[in-house]
Amino acid sequence: MSDKKAEQIVKQFDSLAAQRSNWESHWQEIGDYIIPRKADVTKARSDGDKRSELVFDGTALHAAELLSASLHGMLTNSSTAWFSLRFRNAELDGNDEAKEWLQSVEDVMYLAFSRSNFHEQVHELYHDLITFGTAVMFIENDPKYQLQFSTRHISECYLSEDEKGRVDTVYRKFQMPNRAVLQRFGEKVLSTKRLTEIKENPYNNTTLLHAVFPNSERDITKVTNNNKPFSSIYVDHEEKITLSEGGFDELPYCCPRYLKSSFEIGYGRSPAMTALADTKMLNKMSEVSIRYAQKLVDPPLIVPDDGFMLPIRTVPGGLNFKRSGTRDTIEPLNVNTGNPLGMQMETQRREMIRQAFYVDQLILGASPNMTATEVMQRTEEKMRLLGPVMGRLQAELLQPLIERAYNILSRDNAFAETPEVLQGTDIEIDYVSPLAKAQRQGDVQSALQLLEIMAPLAQVDPSIMDYIDVDGMSKHIIKTLGVPATAVRGDEEVRGVRQQRQAAQAAEQEKQDALQAAEAAGNAAPILKALT
Repeated sequence: MSDKKAEQIVKQFDSLAAQRSNWESHWQEIGDYIIPRKADVTKARSDGDKRSELVFDGTALHAAELLSASLHGMLTNSSTAWFSLRFRNAELDGNDEAKEWLQSVEDVMYLAFSRSNFHEQVHELYHDLITFGTAVMFIENDPKYQLQFSTRHISECYLSEDEKGRVDTVYRKFQMPNRAVLQRFGEKVLSTKRLTEIKENPYNNTTLLHAVFPNSERDITKVTNNNKPFSSIYVDHEEKITLSEGGFDELPYCCPRYLKSSFEIGYGRSPAMTALADTKMLNKMSEVSIRYAQKLVDPPLIVPDDGFMLPIRTVPGGLNFKRSGTRDTIEPLNVNTGNPLGMQMETQRREMIRQAFYVDQLILGASPNMTATEVMQRTEEKMRLLGPVMGRLQAELLQPLIERAYNILSRDNAFAETPEVLQGTDIEIDYVSPLAKAQRQGDVQSALQLLEIMAPLAQVDPSIMDYIDVDGMSKHIIKTLGVPATAVRGDEEVRGVRQQRQAAQAAEQEKQDALQAAEAAGNAAPILKALT
C-alpha cells in the first residue's frame, strides 16, 4: 500500500520529467552521432549492443574526446595542484603556524582525491558536459577510501534550480537488482508484492527514485538525520512506498552546465549541440562517398542481353561462358573518377566541427623556428580561449566539489587539530590549475615587465626604485603562481631572518671597527714613543 510521502515524491518527479521531455530527443541525437556509448536516452538498448550504426565519420567523436581530456588536464590534473586554500583574513597569511596547518589540510584532501575514484569519474563528467551540456556527479563518504564519486548518466537525472539559478534539487530514476534492494533497505519497508517478486526473480531489476531537495520543514533544534539542510528519500516507483528517509548537510550532487540560457531551467547546452548539424551532414556525405568509392572499386557491369551464361561471376578466378562466334563482352559501367566538390565540402564540415570543439586551439602547431618563449605565449593564449567556460565551471563544479569533499573529511576528523588562533576563521578556495594560471599569467608578466623598465631608469636616478614595494610584489607573484606554503617563508619567519642578518651585519661591523681601531693604535704607538 502506497504512502502519502512517496505519492508526493512521484508526483513531483512526473512534473520534472515533463519539463525535461523536450531535451531528451536532442540528447538522443547527440548520443547517436557523437557519443554512441551513452546513446540510451529515449532508446532502450541492451548491454553490449552495437551503437555506431549511424556513424560514418569519427571526426566529432575524436574531437569530443580531445576536448574532454583537455579540460581534465587543464582543470583537475592528477599530477599537478589544481586548487589551494587560503584564509579570508589576510592577516593570517603571515602566520607560519596557520599556513602550515592549511597546507596540511590541502595534503589530506589531495591524498583523499588520489586514493578515490575521482579522476576516472571526473573525466566522464567532462565528457557528459561537452556533449550533453549538463553533467551530474554524486559525492558520498566511503569507509575505506574516505571519498566516493559517481558520475550519473543524464538520462537518470531530473534537475531544478533555486532563485539564484543554481541546481538545488536532483531526482534520479534508476534500476537496482531485486536482491540488492532487499540487502540495502530490508524486508520491513518493502511491500508484500515486492518481497514475492524478489523471492521469485532475485536478478530482475526494480525501478527506484532518489530525491534530494532542500528541507524546508527542517527543525534546527533537533540534530537528527531527518533534520539536515537537504532531504534524501528513496521511493519504490511502482509501489509508491518510501524505502528510506535521511538527509545531507550539503547538496551531494555537482551539476555543472557548459553554457546556459537564462530562460531555460535546469539544463545547459554544449559544443556538441553547436556541432550537431555539421556532424549529421558530414555523416551523410561520408555515407554517399563510401557508396561512390564502392562503385569505383567494384563498378557495375554492362552485360549483353544475349550470348552469356548467367549468373555473372565477379569473384577472383571466376569463369564466365559465352557462345562462340559472338563479339559481345562484359564491360564496366563508366563512373566519374573525380569528386573534388564532395571532398571539399567534407573538409569544410570537418573544420567546422573541430572549431566547435576547440581542436585547433588546443593543439599547438609549433614550427621548427619557434622559440620556447613563443611556444609558452601561444599556449597561454590558447588556454585563455576557454576563459568564459572557466567561471561557470568554478561556480558549479569545482567550488561545490571541494566544499563537499572538505566537509566530509572534516566530519571524519581527517584533518589535524585546528590551532586556537584559527577558531572561527573562514577558508576560501584559490584555483591554481594550468588553465587558471594561464588566466592570471598576465599579472606576473606585468610585474616583471615593470622591473625591466625601471632597471635602466635606476641607473640614472636610483631613487626611482623607491616606488617599488619589493615585498608586496613578491607576495603578489607568489599568490598568483600558487606556490605552496611549504616552499615560501611567512612574514614572521622573514622578519626573524632579517633580524638575524642585521645582527650578523652589526657584529661584523663592530669587528671591523675594532680591527681598524687596533690598527690605528698600532700605527700611532711609534710616534707616541718618539714624542715621549
